[in-house]
Amino acid sequence: MAIAIMQSDHRWLACELTKVCEASNLFSYLRSHLRKSGCIMAGFDFPIGIPSSYASKAGITDFLASLSLFGYNEWDQFYTPAESPSQINLHRPFYPARSGTSRRQYLENGLNIPFNQLYRLCERANEKRRAAYPLFWTMGGQQVGKAAISCWESLLSPALDDPAQNLKIWPFSGPLASICTTGNIVALETYPAEFYGHLGLSFSSPKRRSKRSQIDRKAFARQLISWAGAHQLELDGSILDMILDGFGSALDGEDRFDALIGLYGMINVMMGNRPTGEPTPPLITKIEGWIFGQEQPQKETCLGRISK
Repeated sequence: MAIAIMQSDHRWLACELTKVCEASNLFSYLRSHLRKSGCIMAGFDFPIGIPSSYASKAGITDFLASLSLFGYNEWDQFYTPAESPSQINLHRPFYPARSGTSRRQYLENGLNIPFNQLYRLCERANEKRRAAYPLFWTMGGQQVGKAAISCWESLLSPALDDPAQNLKIWPFSGPLASICTTGNIVALETYPAEFYGHLGLSFSSPKRRSKRSQIDRKAFARQLISWAGAHQLELDGSILDMILDGFGSALDGEDRFDALIGLYGMINVMMGNRPTGEPTPPLITKIEGWIFGQEQPQKETCLGRISK
């Protein structure tokens, strides 16, 4: 995770880039950085919301209300990925538990939903990036389902059930301006791949790069430092060293890179350089959620999905 604090002069200080602590302690740790009049905005790189195609079949009309139900009673197997095709159903939608002879067709058959309809609207490809991965498919390097399982169950759901946490989840809890108030924690879904374009980072031009390569991450150093200087963002010395070093040679270097990109992207939106992507259709604000800073599609597209 990367942490930045707004200073009294309204400049930002990026003060930490480190591994996440235990999920049960995360919000308390973030609160330790909070000033008396402040609010915490926490961006997470995992899906927050469910596809409307699934919700309609499962009888779900409110994601936040259902989040507190997942894992209990008829939903007691919700967070346990199916080990075999026969175990896949609307109350146990994640698949597979492990790699092997898994097939997307098994997930389609178990849920009775075509795979291409398991994407939320915000996950679909657009002219600036490729599609994200659907929530319920849990195999492959790009899968996001297991992160959602872990964090919904151990972080978001318990915090929602604890009034003392003052947790709000955008956009389900309301428009951003109405929930970013003193003492609140506002959880947002962020997607580094969406922010790459916002920040002018290209992995294909002038030559193809990979965020898994330390050398390629290092090639972005000047651009990241320059961006910070131009956007009232001061970098702690340790973070500056990481940028110059390409975020290290360890396997988690790409995670450090994406954490900082996520932070940059959030600050860029909060400074007004990008729209928040504030959604209004009930399909999004009640069921599917939205990626922070991603532009809303044309109205006709949203209405088309709703009527479907």
